Amino acid sequence: MAEQTALADIRSEEGGKPDAVVVRDALGVGVAVGLSGFAFGVTSAGSGLTLLQTCALSLLVFTGASQFALVGALAAGGNPLTAAAGAFFLGVRNAFYGLRLSQLLALPRAVRPFAAQWVIDETTAVALAQPTRRSVRIGFTVTGLSLYVLWNLTTLLGAVGAEAIGDTDAWGLDAAGPAVFLALLAPMLKTTTERTVAGIAVLLGLGLLPVLPAGVPVLVAALAAPAVLYVEGRRSAKTANDVPREDR
Repeated sequence: MAEQTALADIRSEEGGKPDAVVVRDALGVGVAVGLSGFAFGVTSAGSGLTLLQTCALSLLVFTGASQFALVGALAAGGNPLTAAAGAFFLGVRNAFYGLRLSQLLALPRAVRPFAAQWVIDETTAVALAQPTRRSVRIGFTVTGLSLYVLWNLTTLLGAVGAEAIGDTDAWGLDAAGPAVFLALLAPMLKTTTERTVAGIAVLLGLGLLPVLPAGVPVLVAALAAPAVLYVEGRRSAKTANDVPREDR
């Protein structure tokens, strides 16, 4: 059944994008986002993590939002367990991406554990934009490879550079992580519901920052999504009930 669904989701190979176009688009995303690894390296080093710890995060975790959330909470003096929990919840979305991509990519079982390391926002976006299975695989692979290599390289350069310049707060580089994260997030907020969730999350995070331990406001802000979805569901149900039976 899963294979039939995957085949139904992939259009005919005829009329697909040329491989060169897919590679160009994938490289564009990989290079543009990969460069922001420099900001993470600087932020992580400024948060007190060692060069080895910083590079290990990029090599093993490899999901930018979670990495920034972790080092940000640690820099604010948060408990390591709380910081890790916040990063974990941000990374859960990748599991849902994997459910979809597993059908579209249809990779051999032996390859899937390695491909899972590259299941992130950018590779998912590029893969879902492709019309054929061949272009899906090319887009996913090129984006994942270019982004993984460049992200880790710039993380190293950022961490080394941060150690060389000393106090990152004096240079204002402590704001680099949040700035990059907001720059990546803003274009994704396309609907009213998404903007509402983001707005409420910001208000919760900033409002609770002075009264809760570091790292906890991030976890509380995550409640904005289910709260808004609940209200939207109730509103839709009420609208459906208000429609006269003869109009249904």
